[in-house]
Amino acid sequence: MNYKNATWRKEMTLTLDFNNMMADYIGVEQGLTDKDFSASKGLVDASFNYVSANRGTGMMGWTELPYNQKEIVEDIIATAKSIKKKFDNFVVLGIGGSALGPTAVFQALCHLRHNELPKSKRKFPKLYVEDNVDPERMAALLDVIDINKTCFNVVTKSGATSETMSQYLIIMDILKSKLGDKASEHMIATTSENKGNLIKIAKEEGLKTFYIPDGVGGRFSELCPVGLLPAAVVGIDIKEMLAGAAHMDKICKNKNIKKNPALMSALLEYLAMQRGKNISVMMPYADSLKYIADWYCQLWGESLGKSVDNEGNLVFVGQTPVKALGVTDQHSQVQLYREGPFDKVITLIGVKNYRTTVEISKGCDNIPDVNFLCGHTMNELITAEREATEYALTTANRMNYTIMLPEVNAFTIGQLLFLFELETAYCGAMLNINTFNQPGVEGGKNATYALFGRKGYEQTKLEMDNAPKKDSKYVI
Repeated sequence: MNYKNATWRKEMTLTLDFNNMMADYIGVEQGLTDKDFSASKGLVDASFNYVSANRGTGMMGWTELPYNQKEIVEDIIATAKSIKKKFDNFVVLGIGGSALGPTAVFQALCHLRHNELPKSKRKFPKLYVEDNVDPERMAALLDVIDINKTCFNVVTKSGATSETMSQYLIIMDILKSKLGDKASEHMIATTSENKGNLIKIAKEEGLKTFYIPDGVGGRFSELCPVGLLPAAVVGIDIKEMLAGAAHMDKICKNKNIKKNPALMSALLEYLAMQRGKNISVMMPYADSLKYIADWYCQLWGESLGKSVDNEGNLVFVGQTPVKALGVTDQHSQVQLYREGPFDKVITLIGVKNYRTTVEISKGCDNIPDVNFLCGHTMNELITAEREATEYALTTANRMNYTIMLPEVNAFTIGQLLFLFELETAYCGAMLNINTFNQPGVEGGKNATYALFGRKGYEQTKLEMDNAPKKDSKYVI
């Protein structure tokens, strides 16, 4: 429980370095100045005050998750212990935030080959997160798991998510056909306590159930049972993760933008948007953080991509989030980032101390272009690669900033998740939009319902039937 030690918490506090967003480093044409910050003070104060005033209300219930789940956390930990004793596999049935968060935290905090480890080394169940309805994917899952040794967690707040409920129907049918009355012992529901279809089903089937708070939307749900249960099942210290979130929250309660990393990063992205930087690249330099970028893409894109502001004016705002992985994407995307259009902000995520050290072996004495690596470590190499990318972007006058984690652990991941959530809330307030709805997503959902003949969507089906037919001359 290092997270209870104040000195350790300070050592594990992540940092935000935005030097390379400033005109002093990337030139006056692309960079920001202290005058830009001064001119934005009113906007920044209003954003900070809005988020502070609305904490724990409406769809900002996620702000209280680090503090209000003591009994729930104990229940989750006890349930995880029971699952570990009974099952070899734990399968999450969900999509969007119900899948991206658990996947990101699993990748970050477990062995990178967790599911491939022998049980004696793995010690915890294998984790599978089924986040799509590709029929081949479902068939493949059933090929590699033993139903008798698998626990499923169906996750949907409404119980009306077609993708998740189709998975539930398939799996529950298999469970009942193979296990009969014991089927319910292999299924856990995570859903709304008070409304929706899944809570009704859970009660009818007698399923163990965890609840998603009313004020927590899918993309903000990783720090509630949606993400905490899968994390606990694979042995992650969820108390430490919540402590990390609380630590970042405490830091970000400071109204001084120069001491509030979430408020500062929100302003950096907002000012960049005003200068035509409509693409936000998230580029971690650690395989463990690869899926943090995927999770961020939903959080940022779904929250900020809005056609109208809070007064109903057409604004069409938002940045397109792009995921990248250092060093891998230095050999693909960085060419575009350094020499393409000036329409991007690149966020680099670095790690000071990796959890293992790998030395580069001696060899190739007669080939200087290879031998220069000898005597160094892969740790040094990946750090140098990140610093080199930062330098290359900066000398090309490209906006970039770096978030540095002292190391990757449950505490720092909790910080990182909460930092991004607060940044999103602040930036949405600056844009004067509803950060927490997703009407654009609903359009696709409604069309799907109509195509499947769901009751209540007859008008949508009629509109689709009457839409212009495709012209064969435009099909090659």
